[in-house]
Amino acid sequence: MTQNVFLYVPNLIGYLRLLLLFTGYFFFDTWPAVFVIVYSISAILDGVDGFAARKLNQVSAFGAWLDVVVDNIGRGMLWCRLYHWGWVVTTIEWCVFACTHSQLGKDWKSAFQDAPWLVQKVMANGFKTPLGTFVILGLHVLPIWLYGHYTTILTELGVPMWTQYLGISVFSMGRAVCLAVELWCIWIHITTLDQVKAKDNDK
Repeated sequence: MTQNVFLYVPNLIGYLRLLLLFTGYFFFDTWPAVFVIVYSISAILDGVDGFAARKLNQVSAFGAWLDVVVDNIGRGMLWCRLYHWGWVVTTIEWCVFACTHSQLGKDWKSAFQDAPWLVQKVMANGFKTPLGTFVILGLHVLPIWLYGHYTTILTELGVPMWTQYLGISVFSMGRAVCLAVELWCIWIHITTLDQVKAKDNDK
């Protein structure tokens, strides 16, 4: 009997991650330490679900979709609560999600062979390169690092102030490179849509 894709182990982990994010939201202002712990557990599980999907042969288009949705919700919550302009970052991330998953689905990471050099280097081997890691750290770590800085969690953990600012600088550079890749993804999607329209008009 075919197993229900919605009950795949990695997807169950995705639901748990989502529950953790919603739980952590209520502690964002009142109990930062709890929020960081809950958010960090959700982030760690982000790696576990991918491992489980490959190990159990439960890779699915829905799982790939859910994984990015949960990531975007978590980062979006942070950006929108940290800054009044945080919605700009979140909007770009959701636009990229729409552009990459509307046609490519679970194979979106491996569909950039004809992209510019920088995009190829970032996306190579599923981000498992020095530059890809640098970008992923900027994407995922910067918002929670900023939260830890503003709420003094990092200070309470004994992280020196100069290290906090260094982290902000390094992660911001990684996020800037990520932004360049994101804007390219949006632009190439728009031009593709325009080409499709032109072909339809020629028929």
